[in-house]
Amino acid sequence: MTLRVMTLNCWNVSEPFDERMRLVRAGIEALRPDAIGLQEIIVRRGGFDQAGVILEGLGYQRVFGPAFRWNETARLLPSDHPDGDAFGNTIASRWPISRTAVHALPGAETDERRSVLAALIETPAGTLPFFTTHLNWKPHDGPVRERQVAAVAEVVREMAREGRLPPILVGDLNAEPDSTEIRFLCGLASIDGRTIHLEDAWRRGGDRGPGFTWDNRNRFAAYSGERDRRIDYILVGPPDRNGRGAIASAQVAFTEPAGDVFASDHFGVVADVRL
Repeated sequence: MTLRVMTLNCWNVSEPFDERMRLVRAGIEALRPDAIGLQEIIVRRGGFDQAGVILEGLGYQRVFGPAFRWNETARLLPSDHPDGDAFGNTIASRWPISRTAVHALPGAETDERRSVLAALIETPAGTLPFFTTHLNWKPHDGPVRERQVAAVAEVVREMAREGRLPPILVGDLNAEPDSTEIRFLCGLASIDGRTIHLEDAWRRGGDRGPGFTWDNRNRFAAYSGERDRRIDYILVGPPDRNGRGAIASAQVAFTEPAGDVFASDHFGVVADVRL
């Protein structure tokens, strides 16, 4: 069987929110991914769940993992605080999610707080360890991201022991393919004497071009004046002897606007993985 995986940074509740979320939902309906990682998701104490706006009624089970919370006076709260609004990541699956975990990432001393959300998905081919994360965004935060990917790798290693299928990590990593952070995740560099080997779906199966996901064709990205680059990824554990985990194809998604409205300031990534 083939698993279709999707990742998208949803740009929280930035305007025009309703139009953007309609585009995200329509894209998911058209692409029909089986497992989804969404970043910059807002959940509010009054019951609002941004992922629900996107996914409700489409047949997905979903879980949310906060990176941080805040109260009505904008004071930051612990990520596990029972009250307060939250910013974080969502995993959605067509199949049951049997276990989840949220892990805070290093870098709390900066003005950003990040986490990785982990889930075990019970696919027809076996248990799939699936992860989504969102790393510090500033270009000079490479050393922080290096600590973050080292922590993510430990989470992946630990939960991968419980899966039958190669693990899949998706998200907005805010790092380019030749950075130490991405090279570490792909087994091409070490951090503190450690490494991990995941396959970059775009490198293996990208349909064409550089695969930019931060692209000045998108007016919501262009306002920042930053250069085009690839910073959103689907990373898959090496295929096993039966070929499970082999990357069949990858494409950049959510690249077309409705009028002048794009789904997000990022483009997404979609990959087909053999199981």
